[in-house]
Amino acid sequence: MERGCGFGTGLLRDRWVDFCTDMGEVGGRLLNRFKGRLMFRPLVHLTRLFFTLSILLATPLWAEAPARILAMGDSLIAWNGAGQRSIADVMAAELGEPVKSKAVSGARIIYGLPISGALGMRISKQFNPKRPRDWVVLSGGGNDLWFGCGCNKCDRRMTRMISKDGRKGAVVDLVAKIRKSGAQVVMLGYLRSPGVGSPIESCKDEGDAYEARLAKMAKGMKGVHFLSNADLVPHGDKSFHAFDMIHPSIKGSKAIAARVVDLIRREDKGR
Repeated sequence: MERGCGFGTGLLRDRWVDFCTDMGEVGGRLLNRFKGRLMFRPLVHLTRLFFTLSILLATPLWAEAPARILAMGDSLIAWNGAGQRSIADVMAAELGEPVKSKAVSGARIIYGLPISGALGMRISKQFNPKRPRDWVVLSGGGNDLWFGCGCNKCDRRMTRMISKDGRKGAVVDLVAKIRKSGAQVVMLGYLRSPGVGSPIESCKDEGDAYEARLAKMAKGMKGVHFLSNADLVPHGDKSFHAFDMIHPSIKGSKAIAARVVDLIRREDKGR
């Protein structure tokens, strides 16, 4: 069991540590920039000291071995986490090992606000290359299409995330960064509407086009696996969706997790 110094625990603590690390690096850059201006040095030193102490206070004194599997992204992964029945929770139970989830509901691939972005709303900030992983399960892009362009005339935004050939864009850059750390990547596709009562029914064409690009990316990058969920929900079956008909129900999270576990076991015989 983890024991800490009282600043916080779990997901919030991890986000704060990552944020403070980023701010400490910013302080270092400022110190180098203004090193010739003596009036700025005390302020910059105090800034670095604050964030360093914050990290120490947020870090457990006795930590468990780090999880070798990371789940990150948006609400596809985060949903049902309050009851410990999210995709990551089910994966951990099935695999018999810890699965760290840093997914944040509402998170986007393209996100401009710095503070909330550093706390996980920008999906790339959920990944820390200094923490070794064997596998990273990743979702993202749905909020960019729905909130960013209303699932209408999304070509420009989609291309910023990933080009038609799957070789360029913010998603490709993030996946390449994860692969450089040595981890294999499972890129998750989204649930589709059962065709009844879903507010995202109009996003089908954009979702299909986006995921076709993700599939091309995975085909061209070693150690990257695209896992489609387009065929998971039978027409007219609402049981895979939560009450909002957008997010996965407990049944939906369990079904997606089962597919991820099968893929990992197929590719990684030691699990």
